[in-house]
Amino acid sequence: MDYFHIMCEVSEKVMTVTLNRPEQLNTFTPVMRAELIDALDKADEDDDVRVVIVTGAGRAFCAGADFGNVGETFNYGKRDAEDTLETHRDNGGLVALRIYDMKKPVIAAINGPVVGVGITMTLPMDIRLASENAKIGFVFTRRGVVPEACSSWFLPRIVGMSKAAEWILTGRVFSAQEAYEGGLVSEVLTPDSLMPRAREIALEIAQNTSGVSVALARQLLWKMAGADHPMEAHKIDSKCMYWTGKREDTSEGILSFLGKRAPQFTMKPSKDMPEFYPWWDDKVFE
Repeated sequence: MDYFHIMCEVSEKVMTVTLNRPEQLNTFTPVMRAELIDALDKADEDDDVRVVIVTGAGRAFCAGADFGNVGETFNYGKRDAEDTLETHRDNGGLVALRIYDMKKPVIAAINGPVVGVGITMTLPMDIRLASENAKIGFVFTRRGVVPEACSSWFLPRIVGMSKAAEWILTGRVFSAQEAYEGGLVSEVLTPDSLMPRAREIALEIAQNTSGVSVALARQLLWKMAGADHPMEAHKIDSKCMYWTGKREDTSEGILSFLGKRAPQFTMKPSKDMPEFYPWWDDKVFE
């Protein structure tokens, strides 16, 4: 697929995806949605990609939905006669669900203003870093719509119900520092430090960890966020520990530690995942 609304490059096993509509503050479009999902599919299939970083071109990360249709932006039935109340699929939600099922970690490097779908698409990403220049807003109630991209599921799990409700119900725009204090982002950095720090974290993962272990660990964290009892985590933890304990990456991890050398992991997420992966039933949109 040729990309028109994003850029994508791979270096040192890190894929950097850049939202690339700088003159429109990287506003989100159906084209951007399709291109993001395609890039994420490629990242998951490519064993030479260990981590994905998502950032924005120019001064913004993503200023929400593109308002090219003015007041009809969210009037989906008018834009597409075949789109109905029962069949409509939220574009941001399609991206969020794809990120949720990733085998590779995803880091958001929020370089500037980010509102609406711009911020909700980052919620299923694993690590969010923000520039001091970032301004953040879950502005849906100020546009007469509702939070999308599965954010009613993700946001309370990240920041707690009270903070999620405050940000969602007021729809106000707030600073990167407030986002940090609320637990939405893990670090606030100078603009010049943002991408180097994102790459530093990405390379820490890419150079020192087993790709299969990371894929399993990522899904243990996300899928257990919805479990109704820690016994569910205990059951799948036990299965994963039994399976990984017999694998070459585990032997290499121990031997490299004892030998005080860098590990040389050989297992690949594209073909070496356990026979019980995925252990969850895919949810069908009905």
